Amino acid sequence: MTAAAKTNVAFELLLLLALATLWGASYTFIKIGVETIPPVTLIAARTLLAGAILLAVIGWRGLSLPRDTAILGRFLFQACLNSVFPFTLIAWAERTIDAGVAVILNSTTPIFAFLLTALITRHEPVTARKFVGVIAGLTGISLIIGLEAFHGIGDQLVPQLAVILATICYAGAAIFGKNFKGHDPIIPAAGSLLAGAVLLVPTSLIVDRPWTLNPSPESLIALICLSAFSTALAFVIYFRLIHTLGSVGTTAQAYVRVPIGVAIGVLFLGEALSATAWIGLCCVIAGVAAMTMPARQRAAAAAAKG
Repeated sequence: MTAAAKTNVAFELLLLLALATLWGASYTFIKIGVETIPPVTLIAARTLLAGAILLAVIGWRGLSLPRDTAILGRFLFQACLNSVFPFTLIAWAERTIDAGVAVILNSTTPIFAFLLTALITRHEPVTARKFVGVIAGLTGISLIIGLEAFHGIGDQLVPQLAVILATICYAGAAIFGKNFKGHDPIIPAAGSLLAGAVLLVPTSLIVDRPWTLNPSPESLIALICLSAFSTALAFVIYFRLIHTLGSVGTTAQAYVRVPIGVAIGVLFLGEALSATAWIGLCCVIAGVAAMTMPARQRAAAAAAKG
């Protein structure tokens, strides 16, 4: 490998780390934002601002959003799965649970995507490694939620389950997202965010009457960072990495994001995980890694033997 190639790979890996950091930080931004901004209004503003930024990037690249009815309907459905419900559920949950717990629970998207695939769509093979990953991930979830999950008591059980429901929505979005094959990835991202804003902004006006709110400067700064960096910028980096590292390489951020997100919550919010939550964190990382790391290709194995 030439020095230039090594430099390019190193730069792309730095971008991968940046992506994991941006997405890991989003849970802390949400935690700060919902302190004085209601969840629906926070997420309405997030989708509107991020969608507008991506729309500007689309225009700068000389692209345009499609306007036919069929794809607009797909944008709307994708928005429900990828932003409207999961963003709002996570924001609501983080009014009572730590950002670190939310990032761990939400990192199990590949596990639920596998379960939905195995039980419903069946478009990917079920392997022993993925099955082990599912068991590890579900074990981690149980350890994080604790005995409350089995006894049905505790103040944090419902919000924790809300994050898991959001994770299942993300899994469905990942599967449905295959319907946008052939489009530049930034098109469905911007389209679904703007479609989400179309649903959430009127809801915010009715439910929260945002003109009566008095958000703190900290919450407003968190909202801007959440929209501009953890949503819009993160998507732009993600789209680049899809082309440079490939989809498999880019999924590595799924398990890099977990310890980063937890560390950000510990450092900036003073959060602390229980002993069982730390064990659950290790199980979740192992499970997500098993679900996302590429399987060794037979040709590579044969070459190694030769």
